[in-house]
Amino acid sequence: MYGGDEVSAIVVDLGSYSCKAGYAGEDAPKAVFPSAVGSIDQMEVDTEANPEKEADTQDPKNNAKPSDADKSKANRKLYVGTQALDYRRDHMEVISPFKDGVVVDWDMVDNIWNHAFRQRLLIDPKEHPMLLAEPSINTAQQREKAAEVMFENYKVPALFLAKNAVLTSFASGRSTSLVVDSGGGSTVVAAVHDGYVLQKAVATSPIGGEFLTDCMMKSLESKGIVIKPRYSFKKKEISPGEYKIVDLDFPNTTESYRLFCTRAIAGDIKESVSRVPDSSYDEASYANVPMTSYELPDGQTIEIGADRFKVPDILFNPSLALTIPGIEGFSDPASVKGLPQMVLESINKCDVDIRRELFSSILLAGGTSSMQQLKERLEKELMEDAPQAARVKVLASGNAIERRFSVWIGGSILASLGSFQQMWFSKAEYEEHGVSYIHRKCP
Repeated sequence: MYGGDEVSAIVVDLGSYSCKAGYAGEDAPKAVFPSAVGSIDQMEVDTEANPEKEADTQDPKNNAKPSDADKSKANRKLYVGTQALDYRRDHMEVISPFKDGVVVDWDMVDNIWNHAFRQRLLIDPKEHPMLLAEPSINTAQQREKAAEVMFENYKVPALFLAKNAVLTSFASGRSTSLVVDSGGGSTVVAAVHDGYVLQKAVATSPIGGEFLTDCMMKSLESKGIVIKPRYSFKKKEISPGEYKIVDLDFPNTTESYRLFCTRAIAGDIKESVSRVPDSSYDEASYANVPMTSYELPDGQTIEIGADRFKVPDILFNPSLALTIPGIEGFSDPASVKGLPQMVLESINKCDVDIRRELFSSILLAGGTSSMQQLKERLEKELMEDAPQAARVKVLASGNAIERRFSVWIGGSILASLGSFQQMWFSKAEYEEHGVSYIHRKCP
């Protein structure tokens, strides 16, 4: 049994777009920073002069031990966190540890966790139990790896892995619900029954906030609007209150960093002006919709018309994305479905007895679900397609912060419950039974 009040657990939700970390029992995460990581290959930069020396000595800037299999990883320097990414460096690539919602680069995840614990929360992970949120479609191998890194590298006293959908469900005080989690990298619909995810009823789609941001960006670019990233200019005062934009030139900036900075601006445009249309989007009826103006960081004001309805509607009919110049199609178009179809498919894969209950508690979670009118539109479309007997109720917290962090908040609630304290997978159990015991402790 781990000391009740004295030692608070740490809750970490590493999502495809941002990483949320903080203390259990609080109502919002203390640290929120991007999951993307800046990486500079030391090879390119320092080794033009003396390649032999580099091969056998470890670069002092890194504490990573070089493994023969992965020499290139040992020679890269990673920059994690908002401040580190805001600063433009030559040859810095921005890369994500995720591909299709699952972790592919554990070295990077290790760095992200380290940043969260040591730089942001300023704690020693040896002293706190950790609750990690994991994707609803996580593989056994991924869970074992996470447990291994936590116990071996951070020496945590206890660990628990909880599924995203379950935590969202707990955050709204339910143990059975259908969770529609629309995040940065993907949208996942999962049925939760009595605190367990029904694995057979999980539907996923690659359309998330980042895809919508890209659509917004390409759509604006096709109209001739140039979004200048923040680092590419500076403002110079010519007379009081009047500024002139001076372009700066950085030839060594990588394409991925330029994209990262431009996406940040396009993402803000999307969040500020978008709203989901009441019925499905068609060019003709939105051709003369009133424009909304938005001021870019470099001072130019742009007008956004139909795009602010078209981009969010991609969540409902993905084929719209193909009408935007520059967006390439999906690798497997058949698997990409709109939200209402995903919800219906997921519910239909569940047991007949719980379908009614699922229809009446559909929970919206994730950053992308904060789009205006998303809840109303989803409810309306489901009412049309759902069986007559079902009462369709889409629930979403009115508070955008709560929607965005619902997974983290659920984790915070769970880890601070007295009755949960016997559920932890402790270090002693890990040492006795090995890493595979995690599947028994955290179903």
